[in-house]
Amino acid sequence: MLTLEALGVLREVGVGADGRVRVTITPTYSGCPAMATMRDDLVHALRDEGYDDVVVQVRLEPAWSTDWITPEGRRALGDHGVSVPGPAPRHDGPVPLTLAPVRRALVCPRCGASDTRLVSEFGPTACKAVYRCADCLEPFEHVKEI
Repeated sequence: MLTLEALGVLREVGVGADGRVRVTITPTYSGCPAMATMRDDLVHALRDEGYDDVVVQVRLEPAWSTDWITPEGRRALGDHGVSVPGPAPRHDGPVPLTLAPVRRALVCPRCGASDTRLVSEFGPTACKAVYRCADCLEPFEHVKEI
């Protein structure tokens, strides 16, 4: 459904003079449980293409942002019923800590209605929240703006 490139996780790919393929990825969250799977999938895919010497590096800085999702990635998310994130928040100083739910302006990816309700701030992954549309009553996931 979505490539690592379209998600903005794939940062660099290069082949050194020694023939070693070096791939750099940035997780959506520093503790993302999918990183090992992403790394393993990259290694297997490159080995299947004939590259035997593959190194995958994880880069945490700069931190991943939902702004890195490509237009194709945003389209794929929406096409599969996942609410696409808006612009990532910008801060010129310390990030304020609030304990109230985050208010987001979003629409149901199934029917386009804007009357939605937060069900859970944490969905199947930490980078997604679960909402329910008040019009079509369908639940959906929303990629949180980071």
